[in-house]
Amino acid sequence: MKIEHVGLWVENLELLRNFYVEHFNAVASKKYFNPQKKFSSYFLTFKSGARLELMHSPNHDISRTLNHLAFSVGSPSHVDNFYEYAQKKGISILNPPRQTGDGYYELLLEDLESNQIEVTV
Repeated sequence: MKIEHVGLWVENLELLRNFYVEHFNAVASKKYFNPQKKFSSYFLTFKSGARLELMHSPNHDISRTLNHLAFSVGSPSHVDNFYEYAQKKGISILNPPRQTGDGYYELLLEDLESNQIEVTV
């Protein structure tokens, strides 16, 4: 079994799509829009095949139900390199790279709508 995709409610669909495309090399699908429900979404596909669905509807209360997204970059040195990249790009850093108690080497970031992102091995 694998996770097919994670859905994330967002306030600004275009802003978040651009964030994940620019900084995480996602490829965005064509925008989907349902005029009856006033629902819009993009599916973002990452090199590994993992997918993230960004969703927006003016009628939806987007109270936070997601804790974090985790992206694997392959090695501790790649985590460190992404940390340097994030600093240069002004991405919000919540915790610099560190070894966690549960065995992860990770960097904790925040996207433009305060969703937490782990960048890990």
